[in-house]
Amino acid sequence: MVDNRYATALVIGSVLSLLAAVYLSVAVGTQHWFQYSSPAGGHGDTNASVLRKDFIDGEFDEKTSSETLYRLNGTLGLWWRCILVPGRTHWYKEPDPQLRLQCVSFTLPQQFLPKYKHPGNHNSDEDLLRTYLWRCQFLLPLVSLALVFLSGLVGVCACLCRSFTPTVGVGVLHLLAALCTLGCVCCFRAGMDLLHQYATPPEGVESSMGWSLYLALISFPLQMMAAALFLWAARSHRKNYTRMVAYRVA
Repeated sequence: MVDNRYATALVIGSVLSLLAAVYLSVAVGTQHWFQYSSPAGGHGDTNASVLRKDFIDGEFDEKTSSETLYRLNGTLGLWWRCILVPGRTHWYKEPDPQLRLQCVSFTLPQQFLPKYKHPGNHNSDEDLLRTYLWRCQFLLPLVSLALVFLSGLVGVCACLCRSFTPTVGVGVLHLLAALCTLGCVCCFRAGMDLLHQYATPPEGVESSMGWSLYLALISFPLQMMAAALFLWAARSHRKNYTRMVAYRVA
């Protein structure tokens, strides 16, 4: 039989784990991890149409892509890169003056492309630090979600077997998932700082973290709290059970 305190801890931990998984999933699937704001917004750039065409239809090149993001109020995510483009024009109405976000996804091979010390120059030396930071930033959240899913399966099996022992494993898996989530955020920020050192944004262009990154950052403490609740419940229940057995034997 499970004490009400431990049952409450398990319920709260499960809710926190679910919220963290939802926040992290939304963060991974959206494109607002990092955003740029240009004073002209690309309107005064005579090459804006060429930049948009190369960005959307051309081959991915880190230097060209970064410069387009700088000039056209771009946003960057783990799997998406976006710029502002004019609204669609139809034959039966005037051109839409409003700008809309046009996104292009990173393909899996593009995620594994090497990074160079001079972006755009494939003859320069490979920057191993940026290469592995980029790869870790999109692999770690997937590992984190997989660990949370695995912990959910372990929890379901524990309920079916009416055993409290696997709760320790659930707590450890959530702890590892939290570390992966934090590692993803740290890798992304470090990678962006290194990129800006090699491809400096033009004067007047402001950069800032987006709400998608904050969602991922919020999921980290939620996972840590869930892990702490699961581990506390398992440890406390084990101590209480051992004392009850010792008392009955005595």
